[in-house]
Parts: sequence; structure tokens; C-alpha cells
Amino acid sequence: MRLYVNIDHVATLREARQTDEPDPVRAAAACERAGADGITIHLREDRRHIQDADVAALSRSVHTVLNLELGAHPEIIRIAARVKPFQATLVPEKRREITTEGGLALRAGDRKLRGAIARLHDAGIRVSLFIDPSRRTIDLARALGVPAIEIHTGTYAHTWKRGPTALRQLRRAAAHAHEIGLAVHAGHGLTYQNVQPVAAIPEIEELNIGHSIVSNAVYWGLAEAVRRMKTLVETARNP
Repeated sequence: MRLYVNIDHVATLREARQTDEPDPVRAAAACERAGADGITIHLREDRRHIQDADVAALSRSVHTVLNLELGAHPEIIRIAARVKPFQATLVPEKRREITTEGGLALRAGDRKLRGAIARLHDAGIRVSLFIDPSRRTIDLARALGVPAIEIHTGTYAHTWKRGPTALRQLRRAAAHAHEIGLAVHAGHGLTYQNVQPVAAIPEIEELNIGHSIVSNAVYWGLAEAVRRMKTLVETARNP
């Protein structure tokens, strides 16, 4: 089980004052020293947090792997193809949303998405699709030829206290995706309180977690926040 730390909200704090700190490059290095297996960033079309210069700097400085989240916008795809992160995760993106609201609405005939996947693949980048835990959507992702998916855990994150329905859906989705040959990642809304049942799903090999880690870094420091999350993930997988 790999833990990728999303450091978008380090940049959010910086952009709140339009200054040069906190620095995402230093934050990524602290995460890696604390045991993060990878660094995730989202270059949004509106540049609300991560900036183009951050992507370039992190592509040079990250020693583990860089996972770049992005919408299928031609300009952002060109940047990704030039920078060549290890992995690009295509996500839905709306200008007015506070955070990503769900998975990609996949369609077999989506030429824009197919073109984005092809461009990233041709640049030598591993492509993942951020999708809801739906069997039909997983099958469409497989048909699009990507090697990996990231299952949106938002519904689980919002309902886990009310019962096991969403967790069961995640388990079924992960098992099906693995069975048809996809690498399975997961993320969105995972916290120190709700991460372990998801981390325990055997087919999931990577978690992307950001907001909860950066938020708790205010109290514990970033390295300690990463270490605590890493411990929870590892304990869930190897009780």
C-alpha cells in the first residue's frame, strides 16, 4: 500500500497572501522524509493553488514519484507532456467547485478524453482516471486503455458513520477493477478517522490523501502528520 500525499493546500495557504511561503517544494521534501511514497498535486485551469512553476520545480525535486492531477484541458495536457510526471490522473474539473465533486463521467466516444489519454501516453506518462466506484464506469475506463484508476471515496467519506453501504461499494469496485487488470488507487475525503477500512481493501494499492494531512500539520507539523497517516495505513494493511 502506497501513500501519496497531496500538497495542494500548502500552495493554497501561500496563495492566500500571494507570497512565497509555505513552499510546496520544501513541503514535498518533508513528506518524503517522513515516509510518503509519492507526491500528488493538481494543476487546475484557474491556478487556484498549484502554479506552473510549482509543477516544474517539483518535477525536478521530488525523489519518489510525482502524480499530477489535471483536467483534460489542452493547455494543461501540454504542460504535463512537457514536464513528464511519473503519473497523470485525469479528473473532472469545474471552475466554481470548492473541491472535486465526483468522478469522471466516462463515455466510450469521448474524443477529448481519448485524445488527452493518447497525448499523455505518447509522452511516456502513466495515466490514471479518477472515477466513481461504479462497475460500468470501471469497465469504460478499461476500454479506454488506461492502466490504472483512482476510485473516488467521497461518498464513503461523507457517510461512513451512518453505515457500511459505501464501504461495501468500494470493496466491490476495487475487486472488479483488479479482476479486469486495472491498478486500483483511491482517494478523496479520507481522514485519520476513516482511512483504515479503505486501506484494508486488499486490491487498493495506492491512497491519495491531502487535506486531512495538511490540516493536521497545523497541530503536529507536516512530518508528524505524514508519519501518523502512514502508520494508520500500514496497520490497517498488516494488523
